[in-house]
Amino acid sequence: MAKSDHPTHLFADVLTRVHAACAALAAQGALPAGLDLARVVVEPTKDASHGEMATNAAMLLAKEAKAKPRDLADKIADALRADPLIDKVDVAGPGFINLTLKPQAWTDALRAVLDQGDGYGKSAIGAAEKVNVEYVSANPTGPMHVGHCRGAVFGDALSSLLGFAGYDVAREYYINDAGAQVDVLARSAFLRYREALGEAIGAMPEGLYPGDYLKPVGQALANAYGGALKDMSEAQWLPAVRAKSIAMMMEMIQGDLAALNIKHDVFFSERSLIDGGTDKVAATIDFLRAKGDVYEGRLPPPKGAPVEDYEDREQTLFCATAYGDDVDRPLKKSDGGYTYFASDIAYHKDKFDRGFRNLVNVWGADHGGYIKRVQAAIKAVTDGRATLDVKIVQLVKLLRNGEPVKMSKRSGDFVTLREVVEEVGSDAVRFMMLFRKNDAVLDFDLAKVIEQSKDNAVFYVQYGHARGHSIFNKAREAYPDMALDMGSLSIAPLERLTDSSELGLMRQLALYPRLVEQAAQAHEPHRIAFYLYDLASEFHTAWTRGRDLPHLRFIITNDAEITKARLALVQGVISVLASGLAVLGVHAPTEMR
Repeated sequence: MAKSDHPTHLFADVLTRVHAACAALAAQGALPAGLDLARVVVEPTKDASHGEMATNAAMLLAKEAKAKPRDLADKIADALRADPLIDKVDVAGPGFINLTLKPQAWTDALRAVLDQGDGYGKSAIGAAEKVNVEYVSANPTGPMHVGHCRGAVFGDALSSLLGFAGYDVAREYYINDAGAQVDVLARSAFLRYREALGEAIGAMPEGLYPGDYLKPVGQALANAYGGALKDMSEAQWLPAVRAKSIAMMMEMIQGDLAALNIKHDVFFSERSLIDGGTDKVAATIDFLRAKGDVYEGRLPPPKGAPVEDYEDREQTLFCATAYGDDVDRPLKKSDGGYTYFASDIAYHKDKFDRGFRNLVNVWGADHGGYIKRVQAAIKAVTDGRATLDVKIVQLVKLLRNGEPVKMSKRSGDFVTLREVVEEVGSDAVRFMMLFRKNDAVLDFDLAKVIEQSKDNAVFYVQYGHARGHSIFNKAREAYPDMALDMGSLSIAPLERLTDSSELGLMRQLALYPRLVEQAAQAHEPHRIAFYLYDLASEFHTAWTRGRDLPHLRFIITNDAEITKARLALVQGVISVLASGLAVLGVHAPTEMR
């Protein structure tokens, strides 16, 4: 097969062949013309004894074709048996079609890895569609803590994954700099300012931020203003102290994120919605009112809420129930200020006005109840032209040898992200934060994530990459004149790779492009982490098999051709491990120390 004919995605290639078989049956009159094949899939079988791939074509099309699934499966199977790529077709159960491919399909898939190098697994399914991924968005009131860490890693890895799948991704951080909490921050910083001037402030009052991280802010204010702020009223000093505090907190947060190699493209200020000459919140409320989606009215008391917590008054309400929410939502507080939700609607409308139709928000576990109202608001302000997928990241339980870790020297009451990264390294943090689905609680054990064992997933995957490089180092000693570049390896006699462990690795490598597409479409980067662990596991198993059975070793000193073929397979593993680790933002070391 010529290089240009290599399928870049074996599963997509086989799906095309299934579609062609159905089209041929339609042309013969055995199937109705114009059947919708969009939901027909080809996927790996869960049990290898059932073949290598399976398609749901007959089960899916039977009703529309007015045929029994089993009968239709037999017809599709007959058409597929004529395909030169397919070795065997079986119909199972009520109409499942199981496929076994000819060995050349798998060797061609390995050649695709070698031919495409860093490009293997990349996809065009995103079609350069603009996607806004908003993540972290922690209040700028202190250092990042370990809970923020998970959402930061998830959002960053998801952004990389979407970019790898062909989307045009903007990474965004929403700075909550307009609420009451930043005034509390300013008052806390003002006390540190007085302390910097030599005043004994004693213990921080209840309700203020007690951490030592505000001492540098106090010193900076003292350097900038001397004692001048002490002579002002709070109304006079608050704006300046707040602005300086937020600026220094954001600088610290960006430094914390940089420790994890996380950068954002956009930092969007909540305050900018109402400052700067245009009140975008008011404009958004007016926009919704003109559509009939805002009214003045009263809300019934919340179910189960004490009477004293409920204020029965006429207020400005958004018709959230018209767009799928449970109740209509207030847009203004009793003092006339905007609710946080009103600002959030204006912010998401701004995203839409910037050209984003595909929005992803990464939120913490305590925001689950907020999803419906924001999705309702986006439907309203975009007339249904934008979609919002909210990914909830669950809590992280920080442990050391199974025991909870709770306190921090820096913050006083929580463990900071920076402390965790300094202790175990960014690679361990990033990989292990992704080695569990985002909506499941994560136990993160500081001792276990630096163990050199199979039980430590990040070590096991990185060791797989390093082991591959070690095999190449030994091959250069055994065959100093052998050309081991990707081009030379791609023309190795791959047909000699016939052992079950070799075929298993080739099948695993062929899965990668399909997995990238599925993970990107589902917004689930953990799938990449799971896949890398499985690939590394198969690779380590193949290495062990060669240790026990010398004729299966990767380097055979008296057979250069089989050695070159096996090195091509090792290179395929190295390339895909490096690619997947890069998507996750984790280093691919060439040696382990």
